[in-house]
Amino acid sequence: MAESDVVLDPEDAKLVTLARASAARTGADEGAAVRDSDGRTYAAATVALPSLTLSALQAAVVAAVSSGVRSLEAAAVVSGSATVDAAAIAAVRDLGLASVVLADPDGSVQAVVG
Repeated sequence: MAESDVVLDPEDAKLVTLARASAARTGADEGAAVRDSDGRTYAAATVALPSLTLSALQAAVVAAVSSGVRSLEAAAVVSGSATVDAAAIAAVRDLGLASVVLADPDGSVQAVVG
């Protein structure tokens, strides 16, 4: 889906804002946020440790799951990349979500992927 075709509702736009804030706060290249079926949000940035590497979306999914979430209704990734990590897409699919909003670092929606 092209950028011009994507119109986010306010709750999904909030996810993009949270993802941008996570990346900015940590200085990471990527930030992500997810919303569960109860409307709670979880945000994270890329984790790059010598012993653990997670994409921002994987980290946001981990934060949600570790809080007891069993399903997601929305997700967003802010990245300079034109793609979302396949393992991260698989993680959101594990929780019933089929697509993820991909935005560039300034928050402009580039695509809906998945």
